[in-house]
Amino acid sequence: MGAMEVEKVVKGHQGWRLISCIWLHAGVFHLLANMISLLIIGIRLEKEFGFIRIGLVYVLSGFGGSLMSALFLELGISVGASGALFGLLGAMLSELITNWTIYANKLAAFSTLVIIVLLNLAVGLLPHVDNFAHIGGYIAPPAKSKYKAYQYVLLAISLTLLITGFAIGLLDLFKGVNVNEHCPWCQYMTCVPTPLWSCKSPEVYCQSSQFGPQLNLTCLSTGKSGTYILPDDNPTHLQVLCSQLCQ
Repeated sequence: MGAMEVEKVVKGHQGWRLISCIWLHAGVFHLLANMISLLIIGIRLEKEFGFIRIGLVYVLSGFGGSLMSALFLELGISVGASGALFGLLGAMLSELITNWTIYANKLAAFSTLVIIVLLNLAVGLLPHVDNFAHIGGYIAPPAKSKYKAYQYVLLAISLTLLITGFAIGLLDLFKGVNVNEHCPWCQYMTCVPTPLWSCKSPEVYCQSSQFGPQLNLTCLSTGKSGTYILPDDNPTHLQVLCSQLCQ
């Protein structure tokens, strides 16, 4: 239904999932939390910069969050607008810094924004919360250009870095690069294990039967069944399908 699944994005050539997952949510409370945040942040920015600019920042940030999540979290299914919302927070912080001199109560506004960002990143250290989408969305939006010439330079630099980052990320994703092999400690950016919780996904088991390329799977914990066409006999591929079926 459009959720971000790395297996379908890469092997199924369904790259549109990197964007469609932004408008899907895991439940009513997830949807309400994101919509309330969007109203608080988005209305102010839209009044200041207009629908088109903020809409572009929102979509690019959501795409950047999905891309970063896909690179670091290969298993599982991801939905939600958290990356896009973090992009709006990044845009708000960028706008505050680049137009520092024209703001009253600037320190209070800056402190509030930083605290909100840090609190959300801290929540992302809990299990089942995707901090990579938060970080990817936060760094995706370009700096805001407003009055002075140096801000146009910042905008050009930001756009160059943005396009380069997206290009490298997409190439690595579709080449099947496992980013975690190059950054073993990055896993702790999205979940820090403690005595109170574990970052490991629960074990899932499936009963399988295969007839040629057709694979029939039944999740032993939920009873759900599914039929798939296998391109190969890769055991990792089977485990991914089992995990998705049992979720």
